[in-house]
Amino acid sequence: MTQTMMEKEAKQAPSIIEQQLKTNQALAAQLGKTLREIAPKMVMIIGRGSSDHAGVFGKYLIEIEAGIPTCSAAPSVASVYGKQLKLTQALVIVISQSGRSPDILAQAKMAKAGGAYCVALVNDESSPLGEIVDQVLPLKAGAELSVAATKSYLATLSALLQMVAYWTENSELIAALNTLPSAMQAMINSPAQLTPDTIKGINNMVVLARGLGFAISKEMALKLKEVSSIHAEAFSSAEFLHGPITLVEQGLAILNCAINDESAQSHQQQIDEVAQRGADLITIRQINNAVHPRLAPLVVLQRFYLDVAKVALSRGFNPDEPKGLKKVTRTL
Repeated sequence: MTQTMMEKEAKQAPSIIEQQLKTNQALAAQLGKTLREIAPKMVMIIGRGSSDHAGVFGKYLIEIEAGIPTCSAAPSVASVYGKQLKLTQALVIVISQSGRSPDILAQAKMAKAGGAYCVALVNDESSPLGEIVDQVLPLKAGAELSVAATKSYLATLSALLQMVAYWTENSELIAALNTLPSAMQAMINSPAQLTPDTIKGINNMVVLARGLGFAISKEMALKLKEVSSIHAEAFSSAEFLHGPITLVEQGLAILNCAINDESAQSHQQQIDEVAQRGADLITIRQINNAVHPRLAPLVVLQRFYLDVAKVALSRGFNPDEPKGLKKVTRTL
């Protein structure tokens, strides 16, 4: 059976993350100590595309675990509008695989000039971004040849988890990180959930999730568009009830991203609602509900990446080289 580069790289994620967590442990502990000393009053996260989706995960994670208001940056504020924000007592997290996009660099420079303590989560440690920020937390994902990011995105989420775990001195979460690689490998070894048959004939769909799962639902929708040419949009399942649910009665297909955390009961109630209205439901979920709830989104996304690559092939697309896309996107 054909195995794409996207699948091969996605399957590398457990071993990459295992090594990343070991290599970065002392650095994450020191960074956590620094953040406790700085005691930031707010957090701003800078990123584009998949990195911005990782920032959504970071927002939920930091607000839930650290109790600090967290927002997403608008990079064009610096690069296009030339404005300076007041960021004294702020932590700014810059997420970039390449660390080379001009708008991301401009926003990072602006944040530093505005008085923020800046941390970069970057895969290319030689990038110019590292020279701008106060601290680099390397992703250690290695070279990624497929245009569609997989292992580097998962490594970004694990880096955020490790940083926040040590920042908040959450011993339970620190210990749970050791179980992440094996939980991800179990998902790789498990049967496909999103299959060519389940998605046959579907050209438009909505991906629904809640809380930390919403971050990966955005990544799922992006990948469905990028590699399978399926128009997909992500919604919080709670937000979907405020208007867009009317689309269900027109036969809308919904990918239910089910995460077993504190949001699960509420999310399921909303999924039951769309099912009662006749939605065509496909569910992707973790196979082990004992996984720590903060790790669960990574486990579910691991399975999705493998499945969506096979879906792309079944629809006649090469997921390694989506038309019109490049590995490094440079925007102003």
